[in-house]
Amino acid sequence: MYEALFSEPLKDTKVRCRICPHNCLITPDKTGICRQRKNIEGKLYLLNYARATSIHLDPIEKKPLYHFFPGKNILSLGTNGCNLACLFCQNWTISQEDGETEELTPEQAVALAKQHKSFAIAYTYNEPLMWYEYVLDTAKLTRQAGLKNVLVTNGYINPEPLNQLMPYIDALNIDIKSMDDGFYHKLCKARVNPVLETAKIARQTALVEITNLVIPGENDTESNFKNLSQWVAEHLGRDTPLHFSAYYPIYKLTNPPTPSDTLLKAHQIAKQYLDHVYLGNISLRETPVPILSGSDTFCHKCQAKLIQRLGYNIKILKLTEDGQCGQCGAKNNIICR
Repeated sequence: MYEALFSEPLKDTKVRCRICPHNCLITPDKTGICRQRKNIEGKLYLLNYARATSIHLDPIEKKPLYHFFPGKNILSLGTNGCNLACLFCQNWTISQEDGETEELTPEQAVALAKQHKSFAIAYTYNEPLMWYEYVLDTAKLTRQAGLKNVLVTNGYINPEPLNQLMPYIDALNIDIKSMDDGFYHKLCKARVNPVLETAKIARQTALVEITNLVIPGENDTESNFKNLSQWVAEHLGRDTPLHFSAYYPIYKLTNPPTPSDTLLKAHQIAKQYLDHVYLGNISLRETPVPILSGSDTFCHKCQAKLIQRLGYNIKILKLTEDGQCGQCGAKNNIICR
């Protein structure tokens, strides 16, 4: 076990965890909401340090990150634990329960990335910020090795630990599940404002892409699409990629799957405010699609197709090595090196 950071010892050997906005008050021999930070004799310990449930080499587009080293593979790591309780979690076997783990030290993770010629390490699958101490240690070594670091996160973290981690993070996909606090309270047992603050802090130093899982009857209204798109444009920039993803029934939520028409409406609304809007987890081939594509990247200025995506078959077309449009020279917030 590894002693946790951001813990506050209290009377009667209680401990206050300060890693995330839950600020759990943890009594002896108990854990916080994430189940991975345990009070042992008045000190807080991380139970999942260097314990990996998932080690894979994935396309960067799977995170999804479409504007960060497109077409490259990335070593992706996950563990147990999450500080949200989403009823629709697709990785619930490791976020809400404990899967089998194997040891992977920070040094071993970096060596594995080099062995597989990965340009970076992604901390993903479960909520990586509940693996905070391990991510911080590994990210430092990864940066020293000349590689990049990626977070795929729900963004539910306090500003102080986030600010200490961000100097080592190059790109993030942050899940903004809804602009409605009621949605977060009902389906995730959390609040939306801390997530929005995380996105604003991260955008100051790293590439940020946003994902919104569209769930029928919960966050699929035109007002939600408009509010989210307007907020991203105002606070993160209109060049910030926004991914609308289709929902399918999983874990404890039984709402029907997201209709393609709903995603197309989300795309139509978001494009009024943002340069790059993507649709994921759905096939649009047989749908009369009034958009250029749900997954290809086009220059926001001249509309030249820069990147073509068919599943994870990626073709770089009119894109320069420094991420500019090869036809008109416009910048499209794409990092290639």
